Order: sequence, then C-alpha cells, then structure tokens
Amino acid sequence: MNDGQVAIVTGGSRGIGKAISLELASSGRRVAIVYKSNRDRALETLKEIESLGGEGDIFQADVTKWTDIEEVVKRVLTKWGRIDILINNAGITKDKLLFKMDEEDWDEVLDTDLKGAFICTRLIARHMIKNGEGRIVNIASVIGEIGNIGQSNYSAAKAGLIGFTKACAKELSRWNITVNAVAPGYIDTEMTSILDESIKKEYLSRIPLGRFGKAEEVAKLVLFLVSKDASYITGQVINIDGGLVM
Repeated sequence: MNDGQVAIVTGGSRGIGKAISLELASSGRRVAIVYKSNRDRALETLKEIESLGGEGDIFQADVTKWTDIEEVVKRVLTKWGRIDILINNAGITKDKLLFKMDEEDWDEVLDTDLKGAFICTRLIARHMIKNGEGRIVNIASVIGEIGNIGQSNYSAAKAGLIGFTKACAKELSRWNITVNAVAPGYIDTEMTSILDESIKKEYLSRIPLGRFGKAEEVAKLVLFLVSKDASYITGQVINIDGGLVM
C-alpha cells in the first residue's frame, strides 16, 4: 500500500487532476483532492476513488490564498499525519490576444497557475523535510516551452512553472525531495472537447502521433515520477505530447 503515503492533488476533481487522483488512489495512496468551488464534482471523484477501494477526502481551497492552503495542510495532517506527495495541477486559462488582454486576465492566470504552485510547495515541502523524503510534480504545459497565440499569460505562467521546478529541485534535493514537471500537449479533456472541429483538425495536423493524448496517460507518467523507481530523477521537464515538441 505504498507505506500509507498521502498525496495532495490541487485541481484534483476534474480533467487531468481527476485522472491523477484516481491513479494515485488505485496505487494505494491516500488522496487529498483540493478543489476551488465545485463540491459536487469533487464528491463524484471521491466516490470513484472509494469505488476502487481507495481512500481519500475533499478539501475546498483557493490555491492563491495562503490561509486556505494552510488550513488544507492542517486538516490533512490531522486526518492522516503525513504528506508525501504534492501534485501542483490547479490551473486556468483566460485566452486573449496580447492587445486585448487586460491586467485582470494576466493576474488571474499567473496567480493560479504559478503563484498557487509556489504557495503550495512553500507550505507543504517543510513537512516532507520532516519525513526525510518527498515527491513534487508540477503540471506544466508544452505551451510554456513553445508559446501560443492568444495565450501570453498562460505561456508565461507555465514557463515560470518550469523554472520554478528546476530551482526547487536544486533547493530541496538535500532532503531527498524530488521535484519534476510534466508538460502535456493537447490532451482530450473538457477544455479541448469544446473546440471547433476545424481547430481540432489543425491541432491534430501538428502532432506526429495523430491524436490527442488521454488524461490517464498523463496520470500514469505522474504515478511513475512519484514512485521509488523514479528516485534518481529530479529537475526534469517531461513532455507528453505525441511528438508535438521535438
């Protein structure tokens, strides 16, 4: 049962985050699902975990607020007594062309996608230090490497998350804490399902493998990175994109 390990997954109730929560629970980890507002969806994910024989709980929080994450950490430690894994997955998009993007669009994406990872890592890593080990995986994006029209805020946030990953990997390695980033390409989630068919076709034409990825495929990569088999991997950015970025 992976020694009763406890994982916190931000944005863990939907899309890639949900797939990661289910994968971790299936492997025997106890999963703290952090969600911002949709309690019903979080409960649905928790029920799926329990139907798999796993253990978890839901925690409402805004990752951009220190006090919210402090409360999550306190409650998780009260419930399970430890934190072994952190998945910084919470993220949003507010897509607009540069000259139409206002300050609020910029700030909201940078705060959620980048500052949120900083707050969670800052507050949770010290508990990993007490354990003498830990695993942190940041969910970045290939857009942070190649950019994208209409996503200057998202591109900047994910590029920042990649840099943050490398810096934290160097700082935390002395305590046997690994920090890595997973950079998905176009993944079949709610976000891509609403795209116009012509846009989907154009995106697919760029992907050598000729299909969108699955959230479950991302989750399995994350599962490997938090396992003992990945104990000598840190500071890496692993693309899972069907060959989009080569």
